[in-house]
Amino acid sequence: MWEKIRVVFTIPELRKKILFTLGMLLVYRVGWWITLPIIDQEAMKSTLSANQGLGLLFQQVAVFSATQMNQITIFGLGIMPYISASIIFQLLASVWPPLERLQKEGEAGRKKINEYTRYATVVLCVCQSWVYLAWLSGQRNMVLPQFLNEAGQLTFGWQLVTVVTMTAGTIFLMWLGEQIDEFGIGNGISLLIMAGILANMPGALLDLSERSTLKLGPSRGELGIEVLVLLVVLFATVVAGVVFITLGQRRIPTQSAKHVRGRRVFGGTRQYLPLRVNQAGVMPIIFASSLLMFPSLIFRGLAGYYPGSTLWTGLSEAFQRGTSYTYTVLYIALIYFFCYFWTAITFNPKDMSENLKNFGTFIPGHRPGKPTANYLEKVMVRITYVGAAFLAVVAITPTIITKVFDIPFQAANFFGGTGLLIAVSVAFDLVQKIDSHLVMRNYKGLLEG
Repeated sequence: MWEKIRVVFTIPELRKKILFTLGMLLVYRVGWWITLPIIDQEAMKSTLSANQGLGLLFQQVAVFSATQMNQITIFGLGIMPYISASIIFQLLASVWPPLERLQKEGEAGRKKINEYTRYATVVLCVCQSWVYLAWLSGQRNMVLPQFLNEAGQLTFGWQLVTVVTMTAGTIFLMWLGEQIDEFGIGNGISLLIMAGILANMPGALLDLSERSTLKLGPSRGELGIEVLVLLVVLFATVVAGVVFITLGQRRIPTQSAKHVRGRRVFGGTRQYLPLRVNQAGVMPIIFASSLLMFPSLIFRGLAGYYPGSTLWTGLSEAFQRGTSYTYTVLYIALIYFFCYFWTAITFNPKDMSENLKNFGTFIPGHRPGKPTANYLEKVMVRITYVGAAFLAVVAITPTIITKVFDIPFQAANFFGGTGLLIAVSVAFDLVQKIDSHLVMRNYKGLLEG
């Protein structure tokens, strides 16, 4: 392995791309720690520590936004507005004919959609930063007194400066991701998200080490050595399962028709059509967890507004992540729903059947056209069920580990959930792109024997 890594850095073009990518990630990490001047960071940390539900909510959002919500920085919104805008346009392209036609125009159409996505990102940044700032202004202890007016509210000038700063931070992150795509290696936005996830790993390991002991047997408030060994084995098992399902495919055999050109015969070869088991990727978990944030916030606010009502308090506890069976059941149900929903959007069996027909390829035992489309849809429905079951198991693994071993959710999140899926997917994408450079120069890939 060390020899392969040495070979990677001996290729000038590949070395330049890797160093450029690392430099961009370093710039991102510097901006991670530049805080906004109006916020009392210590007061915010103490408020989130006292309100565990809100702190857990911020941790969930920070996983797929490449930021830390418990410390307001110039990258406070992270890359989430850009991801939200991209998802919105991807959904619109499947139901709005003008965008669908634009998407089929090739590179020119994709550039136009990317332009619209950037404009939508700016709008979302302004709206989200203003709402975020309104919440911070409502917490009087979080804003430093020198930035408040006589009425005890944040002045309009500083509100405008803060909104512009947070919007510019997200746009800068979007630009960083595009620079990595063009001059670096790997998917820029995905690498930023993975960097934000891995940045929490040292703190999680430090927390686990403080709770650990080298003694055998259970002890109060500490993790014995047998528990640590079990956690290591469990982590390796979950990672292996994520890798297996991420790379898992259902290969459908296809046969190309023979074409006679003069004295030569073309085609007639037997190939495979790969269908991914986890076609939806990590999107169902992101959608499910995001959707379940709102009932918790709404019922918690109503419980605070009506302190004597047991209804809102009970509903708030029912939607509390990690402690409620109702939340877990709804979480699994939403993962299944969004798996089928996202697969239906990204996978079109009719278009795939038409493409096979146009290239003179068919699936043995199925006529071209509608019968082939029905068969592909039937296969995808079956394998999506397996992929959804896998995502549900991975999604609830951190909750189970937190309840069984009594370790913080920040540490348990590395045993499953969105963070692990994103990290593994991005790592495989990065390795495959490095392998393409190595194979092109007649070297062995990083994962080859």
